[in-house]
Parts: sequence; structure tokens; C-alpha cells
Amino acid sequence: MEASDKPGDSQDIPFTPEKHTSYLLALDKSLDSDAIGHYTNEHLKLPGAYWCIGSLKLLNALTEERKKEITLFIKGCQQECGGFGGNVGHDPHVVTTLYALLILSMFDEVDAIDKDRMATFIASHQKEDGSFKGDYAGEVDTRFSYSALSCLKLLNRLDLINQEKARDFILSCLNIDGAFGGVPGAESHAAYTFCSIGALKILGDEDLIDRDKLGSWLAKRQTIQGGFNGRPEKLPDVCYSWWILSTCFMIDRQDWIDFKALKEYVMRCSDVEQGGISDRPGNEVDVFHTFFGLTALSMMDQYGLEKIDHVYAIPVSTIKRHFPHVYQ
Repeated sequence: MEASDKPGDSQDIPFTPEKHTSYLLALDKSLDSDAIGHYTNEHLKLPGAYWCIGSLKLLNALTEERKKEITLFIKGCQQECGGFGGNVGHDPHVVTTLYALLILSMFDEVDAIDKDRMATFIASHQKEDGSFKGDYAGEVDTRFSYSALSCLKLLNRLDLINQEKARDFILSCLNIDGAFGGVPGAESHAAYTFCSIGALKILGDEDLIDRDKLGSWLAKRQTIQGGFNGRPEKLPDVCYSWWILSTCFMIDRQDWIDFKALKEYVMRCSDVEQGGISDRPGNEVDVFHTFFGLTALSMMDQYGLEKIDHVYAIPVSTIKRHFPHVYQ
């Protein structure tokens, strides 16, 4: 599909949920075991399932046709330690463990796995300074803090960790511009800022930051094309539609964003003929950007999409059904 990168050209671009659904349902068929893509993306099977299933859920198109098969696959990714790898036989990781919980909740299969072992695995990855390592290798950044805290909050097991130290590590990543890096002293970045604010929100400590200062930094990420970039002087990318807009909602600064321009950018990145959403107009679509494009449209109450929670990245209805304590 030909697409323009000029703002204002999306007035006649229709939203085609049936095309997006067809694209998402066909993803499995595009990667057979002999294709090079199978080997380069093998470790992303569980994350890819989350992006695909999450997209279908937002489109109100998730059926139970493959529920049993997918649930068995997720269960097969859980290791003896309680954590989940990105595929069967892969090493467990904090991030993929969260994905497993989110997928199962959307399929109403939360009780299919050992949640106590899952929570113990997550808690065991907190370090002395309050940060979380992602896996046995020991890498630390705020992605893992957010993933760990989100998982434990949904499981109602934040009591297993030192919450004060977890908060202090996040705050140590705060920069002079009001945004956050992945580790102390690192450059501010939109995705790490989402992780940091999400973590503070889960802990109930989001009021410790300067909302106006951060809101200004976030609003400045909206480019002339309507989409957001992740850092100053970078190109816009659909995935930041989630990272930035959700953060604005968390600090109650969503009114500082031009919703109309953002919607138009997402629509210019959509393939109305084959389905899917790309990072930028005219590029190839993929499941990652399809999910984050749909989340942005959901947050802006567009096209009757299922309403997504801007902290936990699953539908509000799913949280109310399986994790009601989150809203209490």
C-alpha cells in the first residue's frame, strides 16, 4: 500500500478491522520450521504471541479456537524455577514471564500455571539495590523493574519484595529533563520512561515526580508528522504511540497531546488492503507495531476497540475479571 508521510493525508483512510484480523490470524503460516525467519525469531515466540493475542483482543476478535493449544504452549515455557522462557526450552526471563501471565489472563486461563512459583521466581530476581535482573546473566534496567512489579501486582504478591528499594532504584534513573533512562546516568528514553512511571504507579509513588516537567518532555516527542519519537531529534515510530501516550495518561497529562494528529499518523502506517500496522508510513507491517498502533487507538477511544489499561497493557475488562484487586 502506498502511504504518505505528510500529516493530514489520512482523512480517507478507513479502519479495516477485518483486514487486521486476517493478517494476525495468518502470522503462524508465515513462519515454517525451514524458513530463516523461524530461527531468527524463535526466541520471540512467546512475546509475539502476546502482541498477536493482545491485538486480537483489542479488535474483539479473539476466539477460543486455539485456546487449548496456546495454553499448552505457554505451560511448556515454564521452567522448574517458576519462570517462563520466550519459547519451549529457552531460559526463563522476567519479561517473558510477565507476557505469559498476560496471555493466559486474556484467554481466561490464569489458573493453568503455578502462580506461586511464578511469583517466587520474579521476587528472586530483585538485587540488593532494589533493581531487578532480567535473568541469570544479571543484566539490569528499568524494563525488568516494570515487568517484575507488574507481574507481582497482578498476582497480588508485592509483599515478596522490598518495595522501598525498588522505588529508590527507579528514582535513581530520573534525569534533569524530567524523564528516565534504563539505568542511572543513561539518556532519557520514552520506553524506559514508561517502564519507570509504570513501576512507580504500581507502587503508588508516581506523585514523587514532577508531572509538568515530564509532561513537557513527553509532549515534545510528538513530531510534525503527528507520531512520537523516543528521543529528541529521532524519527517518529508507531510503537512510541503506546510508550508515550500511556505515560501521559498515568500522570494525567494526556490533554497535552494532539490526539487527532496521532490518530492520523497511526492510520497512515496502516495497510488497509492486507492488514497490519508498520513503524512508519510505507514500511512493512509487523505484529509488534500492529499491537502498539491498536493500543494507541484504544486509548483514544477510536473505532470501538476494547479499552486497554494504560499501566498493564491488557484490556480493562480482563483486569476486572482476573485481577480485581488492582482497581480496589
